[in-house]
Amino acid sequence: MILEPLSPGRDLPPPLLAELTALYASNREFHRLSGDFPDPDDVRPEQVAATLAEDLAVPGAEVLLARTEQGRLVGLAGTLAHHPDPADPDPWIGLLMVDAAEHGKGHGRALARLVEDRFRAQGRRSAVRLAVLANNPKALAFWTALGYETIDHRPDRAHGRPCAVLRKALGEASRTPRKAARIAVVDPKGAVLLLRYDNVEVGVHWALPGGGLEAGESPREGALRELAEETGWTDLEPGPLLCTWEHDFTHSGVPVRQHEHVYVTRGPRRDPAGPQPTATHGAEGILGRRWWTRRELAAAPEPVWPPALSRLLDAWES
Repeated sequence: MILEPLSPGRDLPPPLLAELTALYASNREFHRLSGDFPDPDDVRPEQVAATLAEDLAVPGAEVLLARTEQGRLVGLAGTLAHHPDPADPDPWIGLLMVDAAEHGKGHGRALARLVEDRFRAQGRRSAVRLAVLANNPKALAFWTALGYETIDHRPDRAHGRPCAVLRKALGEASRTPRKAARIAVVDPKGAVLLLRYDNVEVGVHWALPGGGLEAGESPREGALRELAEETGWTDLEPGPLLCTWEHDFTHSGVPVRQHEHVYVTRGPRRDPAGPQPTATHGAEGILGRRWWTRRELAAAPEPVWPPALSRLLDAWES
């Protein structure tokens, strides 16, 4: 996910305004609770433009657009460097919104984490605050699951609506380095096998067979061992290195920054074999598996790791 600050003081280009209007319009349920739009079922471009202009006119405010690696707009965050009340020293998250069609895919958690990292990079390492409407228990559950604690109950300044005020200490981001390896197995027609994972931090996503390296194990050795454990296949060898990349997630309750070697090889289209893959899938949070065509990869409705897999495979085959 990539954060893109929205520039204040200028008219929004029509294509961008159309994207933003679709994002706001998808969140009808929230707008019914908040009352921010006269008709939540008819959110109009001029209303979205006015709302964003008003938000950006506040000193210290930012509007951050969240896009996938492919450039698709999936969310938005509004932040304040400080609350209008001078007695409140912490930065605030004023709004965090994800396309309703993308709910449950980990985008909200990823966006919140990137906003927190942005505050840290700006030197705001004490804490961050936000307010949740009292009539929105789903939002309260979301934020408390991310480590935010309720510290106050008071009406909001704009409309006097009852709210819970939450706070989370930021500190320095601390992650354990972890090395891993994976293999892209490509069948004769160009489809690739992916496993569907559910992770407590990043949510549901698809990834290639593979996992963490054991002590003294090379990336190629680890990729081969993990492939056998997760598929039962022992007749394939890692081919050339497709890419290396890093990403953050939580493994066995520990926040990690994982560095992966990703290899590619050709193999027949088949199902995993033997009893071990079933046990391994349960232990690793693997929900299922599927062979994906290149076209399906490019339009995947859930995150795919690495994000540029379709393009990487095209380059490898060419």
